[in-house]
Amino acid sequence: MNQHPIEIQIERADKAIVAEDFDTLLQIYTKDAILVIEPGRIAQGREAIRKAFESIAIYFKNGLQVRQNGMEILESGDTALALANTLISAPNLPEVERKATYVFNKDSNGTWLCSIDNSYGHEIISKNA
Repeated sequence: MNQHPIEIQIERADKAIVAEDFDTLLQIYTKDAILVIEPGRIAQGREAIRKAFESIAIYFKNGLQVRQNGMEILESGDTALALANTLISAPNLPEVERKATYVFNKDSNGTWLCSIDNSYGHEIISKNA
């Protein structure tokens, strides 16, 4: 079975994060994309996302590992929601699984780009909300 183009983009992003290849990584995001850095903190726009990933790499001692362990994509026109079991580990972080939520938009060339990158999924919802 063929991989959905969004799965390919997410796989590309995972490899770029692990390799700290931020130029490739930024090609996967829309110009005004949002990255959830942690619950309560976001980065918006490609340059802010680059700075966030550079800081994340340092925080995780340049050893961040990211991969997907199951994914479902719901597509409607030029918008898609990707729900994934994302596995994350690093030298200073035992492997954890997050229920990630990603939103992708198809650009005028037919390329799927990430507009919202939320690896925390519902964890960003405050318990007091």
